[in-house]
Order: sequence, then C-alpha cells, then structure tokens
Amino acid sequence: MAAQFSFDVVSEVDHQEVDNAINQARKEVEQRYDFKGSNTTIDWTPKDWTIVLHTSDDMKLRALTEILNGKMIKRGISLKSLDYQKIEDATGGSFRQTVKIKNGLESEQAKVITKMVKDLKMKVQASIQGDAVRIVGKSKDDLQTAIATLKGQSFDFPIQFTNYR
Repeated sequence: MAAQFSFDVVSEVDHQEVDNAINQARKEVEQRYDFKGSNTTIDWTPKDWTIVLHTSDDMKLRALTEILNGKMIKRGISLKSLDYQKIEDATGGSFRQTVKIKNGLESEQAKVITKMVKDLKMKVQASIQGDAVRIVGKSKDDLQTAIATLKGQSFDFPIQFTNYR
C-alpha cells in the first residue's frame, strides 16, 4: 500500500503571544501623556478569550485599538483573529468595547476549506476533525498544491498548517 501523507488546517492563536501583546499595550498606555488621568484599562480574560477596552472618550478608544492592533501584529497575531464588538456606553460617560479572539475553525469555516479542497479535483481528501480540517493524500506534491491554493485565498479568518505527516 502506498504511503499516506497528511496535514491539518487550523486557525489557532498563541495564548502567550496574546498575553504579551496585551501587557505591552498596557505599558504603552501607562506611559503615554494623552492617556494620563483617563482611567483607561485593558482587561484580559484568557479562559473566555476576551479583551475589554475601557476609556473615557471615543478618541482615546480609537487610539487604544490602534495600540492593541499594533502590538498584536508585532507579536505575529493576525488581526483577523480579533472580533471587535459594538462600542458600549459605560459608567461616567466612558466607553467600553469587548474584543473576542477567534480561536479554532468554526464549522462553517471548516466547510468552506473542505469544499475548496474538493473543488481542486486532485487526489486529496479533506475531512473536518473538530476545529481543524485534515487533508490526506498519497502525493506530497498534491498536498503542497493544496497548501499553496489555501494560502492564496483571502479568508476572513487566519489559517495555519500543522501536523505534517
């Protein structure tokens, strides 16, 4: 029997890098003159994968999101992983915004990837395995073509390739 090769398509975010980016953003906010006395906070709840930005006005909130985005990019985290929710009014005329971090492929995203691989009409199979898509084939060249095709797509979520076998 011919050897089988495979890899997984995942959408993962490095928990430690998110933590580092948030800590760097907090430090920058503490040091910036325009945030002095504005009661600006960045709260990170790792188990829920949520960040809550809280500040005194919408200009500062915009600056805060720019700082956070910049730190995330520097730490290698795709901005496609960040899902900014609606801005809410908080106490004392301040503003709050929740940022959810997307981690893992949702079933609809996995279906899009699976369909795209099937549409390649190559000798590879794609199957959904929890929050990942496993792609299996007999030829390494076919798998590399599948990877190149997926890399060439612009999804609204980040993808990575793991578990090459």
